[in-house]
Amino acid sequence: MLDFSQNHFALFGLPLSYRVDNDRLAQRYRALQQALHPDRYAAASDRERRLSLQASTQVNAAFQTLRDPLARARYLLSLHTGDHGDERESTRDAKFLMEQLELREALAEVRDQADPLAAVGAILDRLADHTRALTSELETLPEAPSAQDLEAAQEQVRKLQFITKCRQQAQDLEAELEDIS
Repeated sequence: MLDFSQNHFALFGLPLSYRVDNDRLAQRYRALQQALHPDRYAAASDRERRLSLQASTQVNAAFQTLRDPLARARYLLSLHTGDHGDERESTRDAKFLMEQLELREALAEVRDQADPLAAVGAILDRLADHTRALTSELETLPEAPSAQDLEAAQEQVRKLQFITKCRQQAQDLEAELEDIS
């Protein structure tokens, strides 16, 4: 069956790194799901069916975590620190916070623009640039990070949380505007 003590990276045969080979992740996910799917254990004992369901659930949760940049970063940090972090903790970078405030104000004013869809698209482009920059920095986290490396990574994760939330709001607004068009 499945070794439930494995971390998500080990489960998928991936190195303990922020950088993930998405093709390899998806391929390994399909193979694990095929091998562990509860339907394959329909005629098995109650215990084997229960273990199959637990294993399949763990594989799904691990896959969702590793394919999402923010969840992957939080999980990787938790493996290094033993702390799952506080999602409400804010960045200490005043310049970044001001830029986020400006982005949110621009988002609030999108409907007043001559071309609201283009305006929200421009905001989404800026957010994508921020995401690329932050994830690029997280990819440099060494396999055996120092306390200073971990603090820097935690700061990047706090910033990524802001970006992710703002991006979701922008995507929701974009979908709403497309429905109106």
